[in-house]
Amino acid sequence: MAFDLTEKRYIKETGLEARIAAIVEPVANDLGYSLVRVKMTQENGLTLQIMAEDGNARFTIADCETLSKELSPVLDAEDPIDREYHLEVSSPGIDRPLVRRRDFESYIGYEARIELADPIDGRKRYRGEIAGVDETSFTIRLPDAPADSEPDHRLPFVQLGEAKLIMTDALMDKARQDQELHPIDDEDTEIVEYQDDTSEELN
Repeated sequence: MAFDLTEKRYIKETGLEARIAAIVEPVANDLGYSLVRVKMTQENGLTLQIMAEDGNARFTIADCETLSKELSPVLDAEDPIDREYHLEVSSPGIDRPLVRRRDFESYIGYEARIELADPIDGRKRYRGEIAGVDETSFTIRLPDAPADSEPDHRLPFVQLGEAKLIMTDALMDKARQDQELHPIDDEDTEIVEYQDDTSEELN
């Protein structure tokens, strides 16, 4: 069942990443895609990574190419990055980032690594099983909690900095089952790269 492409994302992004996300998201939505994440890395000098998915949480090589071709002229016109960079468009992958409430709902029972934007009771990082989701928060169950402590931690979405699934046998099994139910021909080649050849001197 298709989902709301514009559902709110909960993820900590830098000023530049947030600005780029505001440029990218309307273009992706117009094409029927949902933006997952924007991230700047130092790979190949400077790389702009954009993850997206369609209304059924899938993203093929053809989708990557479509989004890349539409984004390139928009990014050139808006010019948010003041030096040469590579544009990389990809699917979220199996061990995907979790950025929306629906992501957490889809992976209840699977393990994730969580980092909060700000600490709660002095703690920012959690690793454990997603145990539940409500309208405003999710629950992470710690496997190594001491016997005299509560293993379940309820964390508000608005405090989320970054969340990512952990590659486990169970997650791999789910990916295989999803592929059998909804096969695509090019699942292993879902990255398209373009290079922006324009650059400006830093002021």
